[in-house]
Amino acid sequence: MTDVPASAERRTIPWADGRWTTPPVATEETDDGLVVTAAEGSDAWRVTSYGFVHDTEHALVAPLAPGRAVEVTFSADFSEQFDQAGVFVRASGDTWIKTGVEFADGVLGLGAVVTDGVSDWSTAPVPEWTGHRIVVRVSRSGDAVTVRARREDEAFRLVRVAPFPEDVPVEVGPFLCAPTRSGLRVVFRSWIETDADAALH
Repeated sequence: MTDVPASAERRTIPWADGRWTTPPVATEETDDGLVVTAAEGSDAWRVTSYGFVHDTEHALVAPLAPGRAVEVTFSADFSEQFDQAGVFVRASGDTWIKTGVEFADGVLGLGAVVTDGVSDWSTAPVPEWTGHRIVVRVSRSGDAVTVRARREDEAFRLVRVAPFPEDVPVEVGPFLCAPTRSGLRVVFRSWIETDADAALH
């Protein structure tokens, strides 16, 4: 069971309130939401195992206060190596989290990359989420960020509890990357700010 506040104060964040960390190839507001096209080679990673630094993710971010959370709903055809989308949490160029789904080695995975100077990556397969709307929820509370996600209207599942600086400005919002191909389009259907989760379980 997850303890997501039932009576939380919720507000929709307008797309225009965000700023792009790296502008995407194209954006279009439609009845379905914000359709974003990623640039080939876009990615976010620092050093670990690969030795390179990539900081070209397309993240649409806005300030998030402690004690608050964001929920991003999106859908896409993830079909090429490392296609990815979800939520980006940014304190600085070398302190950030990206979390959501990523297509790797033929399987859709749910996970997070937590970066403090260098990156780590945790992931678990969710092939049954392919072709569905996905909701990623990130809560900021105290010295931690808590990540949950779900398919459609299913119950949230806990993805990660990660340490994160509590006394610094943080920007959070939807992101996508396409490290190996052009033409990835993600439909971001909503971007909502609400109360942080009250508990881990």
